[in-house]
Amino acid sequence: MRPAPLLIALLALWGLLGLPVALHLLPTSAWLATAGTIGLLALVDALWLRRKPTPQVRRELPDTLALGIERETWLQLDGYGPQRLDVFDLVPGGWTTTGLPRRLKLARASETRFSYRLTPDSRGTFNFAGVQLRLHSPLRLWRHSRIAGPVQQVRVYPNFAPLTRLALLSAEMASRVVGAHLKRRRGEGTDFHQMREYRVGDSLRQIDWKATSRARKLISREYQDEKNQQLLMMIDTGRRMLADEGGLSHFDHVLNASLVVSYLALRQGDGVGLFASGGQTRWVAPQRGLGAIDILLRASHDLQPQPVATDYLAAATELSLRQPRRCLVMLVTNVRDEDIEDLLAAVRLLQKRHLVCVASLRERELDDALTREAETLPDAVQAGAIARYLQQRDDAHEALRSHRVMVLDVTAEELPAALVERYLAVKRDGLL
Repeated sequence: MRPAPLLIALLALWGLLGLPVALHLLPTSAWLATAGTIGLLALVDALWLRRKPTPQVRRELPDTLALGIERETWLQLDGYGPQRLDVFDLVPGGWTTTGLPRRLKLARASETRFSYRLTPDSRGTFNFAGVQLRLHSPLRLWRHSRIAGPVQQVRVYPNFAPLTRLALLSAEMASRVVGAHLKRRRGEGTDFHQMREYRVGDSLRQIDWKATSRARKLISREYQDEKNQQLLMMIDTGRRMLADEGGLSHFDHVLNASLVVSYLALRQGDGVGLFASGGQTRWVAPQRGLGAIDILLRASHDLQPQPVATDYLAAATELSLRQPRRCLVMLVTNVRDEDIEDLLAAVRLLQKRHLVCVASLRERELDDALTREAETLPDAVQAGAIARYLQQRDDAHEALRSHRVMVLDVTAEELPAALVERYLAVKRDGLL
């Protein structure tokens, strides 16, 4: 319990009355009577406030939230008598809120309900410690802070809003929405789809001669991309993913892009798995069906990058033991020249059984810095250092390509489309 501004002001006025008393302009008894009156009012008001029951509070909040997506939250207060109070929900630290704190006046035996909006700024599992209530005494001389309402746990997932939009589209249209540039090659998959009449442009090997002789016209076999293949997203949780861009860490960009390509792969009938290594480690074996996206969301919602170096060879060794079946491994990291020996050893190990694609994230700020005109000597030195760094990255990428590794050198913004495009190209070319 703390004194309110009104009580502080009354005490200040009482102190000022001491000056005329000291100058014998007022009798001492008047000053003491004023003190007694203020003290009695403050005591009665404090006792009255302490006896006030704490309102019951209920919070209406979904168990799951999405990173960076604003959601509406409702608070309901059940009051036992006329009360004035301020309400502030104890939101996990750092989250943006609008509509808090709220000043309310509760009527006797009433229910008061209001909403505010919050935006989670990080993934993981968080607790709402309760609701902080600041009750005002009847004479407004005191304030009493209390915590009401139960502790509530909530999980914050990666932003799955893009997945809900893609669910309303066909697989091909969803790929175009992501930004992937599709190159169709009609009827040349690896799984038989149907028989149809010959079309100009069909290859001779598509012609079914037995069906042609029976129908007395050219009949072609049409194939579709093979299903029941497997995609495994291998994501780096080490220090390379700590950089921030566009309000999100590189790791959050990687996680969002991985979920997009995983969803489209599940739509194609393939199995999708996840292996996170570097800092925190997480393993989800490849699974088929659209329900697998929920498993991936639950498994990855609390993954966070750590300020540690990633041991690519150890990660590749563990993945080889966990995943015996051949699959497309998409390793998403930030390739640096000092890591290239370890990374080359890792991809060579993976290539013994799997098809490997390395997506190397490039900081957009580096591209922007090179386009700016250097007006001073420090600017020129910085531009030269950035150009040298990017050249070393290119050399590392070429070293990977020389070992028949597919390499994507992209910014965080370009990553989802690049992953989808490469996955579809692998399906189209029958590389698995």
